[in-house]
Amino acid sequence: MFRFLHAADIHLDSPLKGLEEYQDAPLEQIRQAARRAFDNLVQLAVDEKVAFVLLAGDLYDGDWKDYNTGIYFIAKMGKLRDAGIPVFMVSGNHDAAAQITRSLKLPENVTLFPHAHVGSHIIDRFGVALYGQSFSARSVTDDLVRNYPQGDPSLFNIGLLHTGLNGRPGHEPYAPCTLDALRSKGYQYWALGHVHQREEVCRDPWVVFPGNIQGRHSRETGPKGCTLVSVEDGRVLSAEPRELDVLRWVVCHVNAAGINSMEQLIELVRENLEGERVRADGRPLAARVVIEGVTTLHGRLYENALQLPEEFRAIAAGLGDVWIEKALFKTQKPQNAAALISGDSPVELLMKSIEAIQFETASLIEIIPEFEKLRCKLPVELLNDGDPFLPREEELSAMREEVQELLMGKIQQRGHHEN
Repeated sequence: MFRFLHAADIHLDSPLKGLEEYQDAPLEQIRQAARRAFDNLVQLAVDEKVAFVLLAGDLYDGDWKDYNTGIYFIAKMGKLRDAGIPVFMVSGNHDAAAQITRSLKLPENVTLFPHAHVGSHIIDRFGVALYGQSFSARSVTDDLVRNYPQGDPSLFNIGLLHTGLNGRPGHEPYAPCTLDALRSKGYQYWALGHVHQREEVCRDPWVVFPGNIQGRHSRETGPKGCTLVSVEDGRVLSAEPRELDVLRWVVCHVNAAGINSMEQLIELVRENLEGERVRADGRPLAARVVIEGVTTLHGRLYENALQLPEEFRAIAAGLGDVWIEKALFKTQKPQNAAALISGDSPVELLMKSIEAIQFETASLIEIIPEFEKLRCKLPVELLNDGDPFLPREEELSAMREEVQELLMGKIQQRGHHEN
């Protein structure tokens, strides 16, 4: 019997977005969150005495700003080396060969699979065969699985792959493949990366996205961590999620139905935030508060849309280690709520039109050529941190969502004033 850890999408030194503008935000915790979560991963590997650790892509968040990122990683690998734990990894779209211009020699216990072809490694002690191929460039649109060899029937076979499979919401369809293609290789476990939400795609064989180890913004909510896999007699006994995150993002939905006073609403927000704090097991909490439901307070909420978020932040400050990232109002009037969002109403058609917006290309430079002049004036570090002219699908999705929220608020606010 042996155990191993499967993690992905570490995004070392990636900034947490959405709290920096607030004076009371935990800036040091924000800056160090990804490293502290990775510290937890390394300590978990040592504590559990695992046979090896798998990192399925996006260890880094892009090109290093300096060598400190690489030096930090090598130091942590040294701790695993001292514990006799080898590490096997592939590069993903964020840390592809073409993305990382700086480099440091990896410790002898770390194996980075090549990007030009599928590499393999046998661990005789445990009867394990590992296969993996790194990304050569940020955008890999080829099916890499077809190049993976057939598994050895006498060994426990594991494939490492950074992929979007056949598509996942909010993620680019990199290295596309099908579940049938994975099954056809005869492996017992596929260690996937790229999708930031944990998902057990299949258990025969095991195909797992562990999710990222630390949420980075309000769309990466809930527990984040890795997967601890136990193997005996050539089969997986269990694949348990283990939490590693040090600051948790949540969306706190507050149902205002039946609430008739602002005092009641504020108390309900307090109760919901306290509940989220308990579920976070003592971790600092970054919360987006969403007030929803059919309520007589609808008009007053929009009239006080600037003051109420400050009230919520005061509640959070009183709870300790809770910060409000944003407050949204999605309530409706009792008398016309159904009509407002009926299937053929103008508002519903408008919302559906926004949802359907898709750019044929993600490049705003191609859409508006004049943007190239502006882009050339931006500092290199800003472009490395995430090119604003090459938005990811998850960012475009968030933009569409915020446009919907803004329009609904304006429409409802206008209706209130007219009545």
